[in-house]
Amino acid sequence: MIHSENLWPLREQMILVAKSMNSSGINQGKSGNLSYRIPNGMLITPSSIPYEEMEPSDLVTIDLSGKPLLAQNNPKQNKPLNPSSEWRLHADILKSRLEVNAVVHCHSIHATALACHGKGIPSFHYMTAIAGGNDIQCAEYATFGTKELSNNAMKALEGRFACLLAQHGQVAIAKTPKKALDLAIEIETLAHIYIKASQLGEPKHINSEEMKTVLCKFKAMAYGN
Repeated sequence: MIHSENLWPLREQMILVAKSMNSSGINQGKSGNLSYRIPNGMLITPSSIPYEEMEPSDLVTIDLSGKPLLAQNNPKQNKPLNPSSEWRLHADILKSRLEVNAVVHCHSIHATALACHGKGIPSFHYMTAIAGGNDIQCAEYATFGTKELSNNAMKALEGRFACLLAQHGQVAIAKTPKKALDLAIEIETLAHIYIKASQLGEPKHINSEEMKTVLCKFKAMAYGN
């Protein structure tokens, strides 16, 4: 059985990370969401509460089918707290990727700009390997909150720890919420650089053999995920 008090330290950590999503500039307003694996389910940011107003008690506990693990009410609005509308995306990723515990989804400006063109981030810079592959792929478009979106995201995440979502945003996954946030910031930075570099023409891509070398060095250094 899940007891809310047992999760309090994790709730506090998640609120710090959630608020850092906005202060770091990778998220705006109420958009984006954050989750973390707990026994029998996950802890996830609620729907329709601005990050600057969010408190540890506002985080919602659900199982990976979306059912609540704890009854929670929003004292500010005197109604039940609901998980983010993207809970299914988080749940499906956590079900399929047992090596990670945290999921960050956000609408960071430059990554989303690329995603609006259905473009991922190629191996134009060695740091593209931070996501675990030769490139960062863009998942095909699907309506938010749907199983189709989850399926498309999981396909783009194969062998990787981040992807873009067409006409939507980006997803980063890691072992902890802080590491997932750090990765999302790296993805946004790469997207920004790629857009700037592309103004001079498509930048030269690093070949697959060199990217394999970079990935091996990252792994040896325990860099990123």
